[in-house]
Amino acid sequence: MRILLVAPSPFFAERGTPIAVRLLCETLCDVGHAVDLLTYHVGKDIEVPGLTIHRIPALPFISTVPIGFSFRKVVCDAVLTVKLIGMVLRNKYDVIHAVEEAVFPSLVARRLGRAKLIYDMDSSMADQLLERWAGLALLRPLLYGLERLAIRGADSVVAVCDDLAVRARSVDPGKRVAILRDVPLKPETGGVPAEDLRAANGLDGLLMLYVGNLEPYQGIDLLLEAFALARPVRPVSLLVIGGQERDVAKYRAKAGDMGLAERVSFLGPRPVGKLAEYLAQATILVSPRLTGNNTPMKIYSYLAAGKPVVATNIASHTQVMDDTCAVLVDAAPQAMARGIERLAADEELGNRLGAAAKSLVKRKYSMEVFRRTITEEYSYLEGGE
Repeated sequence: MRILLVAPSPFFAERGTPIAVRLLCETLCDVGHAVDLLTYHVGKDIEVPGLTIHRIPALPFISTVPIGFSFRKVVCDAVLTVKLIGMVLRNKYDVIHAVEEAVFPSLVARRLGRAKLIYDMDSSMADQLLERWAGLALLRPLLYGLERLAIRGADSVVAVCDDLAVRARSVDPGKRVAILRDVPLKPETGGVPAEDLRAANGLDGLLMLYVGNLEPYQGIDLLLEAFALARPVRPVSLLVIGGQERDVAKYRAKAGDMGLAERVSFLGPRPVGKLAEYLAQATILVSPRLTGNNTPMKIYSYLAAGKPVVATNIASHTQVMDDTCAVLVDAAPQAMARGIERLAADEELGNRLGAAAKSLVKRKYSMEVFRRTITEEYSYLEGGE
């Protein structure tokens, strides 16, 4: 089929949504579909046989688009909507695959082009807006009404996790809903090996590693408070990979103020292709996320690394992990400190949890499962069932 994939984000960029979009493009093209990807002007081109990238016109006053809602994103989405309508009027598409908020202009575009519509539901946009801006509470009925409109207007909903799938089915019980979970990131082959984290940072003892952005919902403040409280039986150092420069500077200063500078290091971004190499060096992996229902992409790479994980027991984590493969704790400093202490003291427990995590990924969160889900969904739309 000919597919128009609409991704309102920078592409390609080494962060969650663009990585997921790239994986989707590669999978669709690999099984023989022709994909036009409509995305922002920001990002770097990639080569995938069968993929054509279409960008919105360059906006000279916008050189970056941050994660989450922003004025820059609103402007880019408005321009993307205009280009989307033009592409549908000029070309015949069998399917429009709309990621996140792109579903709203796609509801209009699909009628102009008589295409099937997949709503790629990576999060609850209503939840995210209300969590970030309490002042939007008066708009709650409108925001959730728009979410219901998107679900009901699509031919199929592809949800990134169980919680979102349940929500979509509750809105429209007759709707076809598939769960398309993320998968561990493929390790980069060749090139210069990743740095030796212990040697580069002068560390001895156990190494606890966090990877991801440093936005407030990620719980970095909680992590630092917990680390300050923890009294492990063996020395533990904490390394943090990721984050924008201003956030890295902010948390370095906070760690210093808390007297943690000798035990905590914020390294800034590292290449995503080296993620598996960095995770392999850790003794403990940590995810202190505070809110959310969609599972962070990094969790699948955490599990695939075969390392013990300490994580908050929120829906983002518990949809994928349980006590058989991770130490799940309340999102409170004392609780997380006890989790760190537990893994630092019990090497056998860590080995058992890590082995269970690796096995879980192979069974449920592999590339084979991802590919099968995509293939089945498009076969359904094509009338192949």
